[in-house]
Amino acid sequence: MIGYVTLPADPGFGEVDSSSDVIGACERFGWELLEVVRDRENVRVLDRPGLGYALRRIADGEAQGIVVSDLRCLSHSIIDLGELVKWFGDAGAALIALDLGIDTSTPDGRQMAAMLMTLGSWERERIANRTRNGLAEVRANGGRIGRPAVSDQPDLVQRIESMRAANLTLQAIADQLNAEGVPTLRGGRKWRPSSIQAAVGYRRPNPRDHLPLPDRRPAQ
Repeated sequence: MIGYVTLPADPGFGEVDSSSDVIGACERFGWELLEVVRDRENVRVLDRPGLGYALRRIADGEAQGIVVSDLRCLSHSIIDLGELVKWFGDAGAALIALDLGIDTSTPDGRQMAAMLMTLGSWERERIANRTRNGLAEVRANGGRIGRPAVSDQPDLVQRIESMRAANLTLQAIADQLNAEGVPTLRGGRKWRPSSIQAAVGYRRPNPRDHLPLPDRRPAQ
């Protein structure tokens, strides 16, 4: 297992490292702890180097899962958590959260994981409905749908970032949003890879930034 710890955004405000909790749990339960990796809390999930490194090790078969002292170490967003939990399931890996007693390698843990994925799906649908309803209201009142700023829809941007963090391709994200009927950030009807790229901000691709897809082949 790999221990994952987040530290306060500002190092000057009583920094507490919870790695001792992770180490102690591994000793109690007999889990082999390969290492503990750390990130700052203010970094977006998509850009967390420690988490990306840990997930790459899992995807490469070098580790069997992650242990966190608090599930919020991974994300405060239910959408992010849902996407990450799905990734762990697809990778055949365990996610262990000590604060909630979640271990997705157990039947009870898998049931909790399914609930987190369902809640994430509901939240995505809520955001999509709110976007559609808002645009419909503007049109009904004779308003003009202009070109809103990306910052006007932070929930949708966060969802797209979560999907990218789960290593979905630009085309796969566009296909999913189009299937749900979610308007683009500019009020358009059709998402394209270029509009997904614009939503998260363009940067030159770096192969170290994203994970290889987990093996999704059905079990024989």
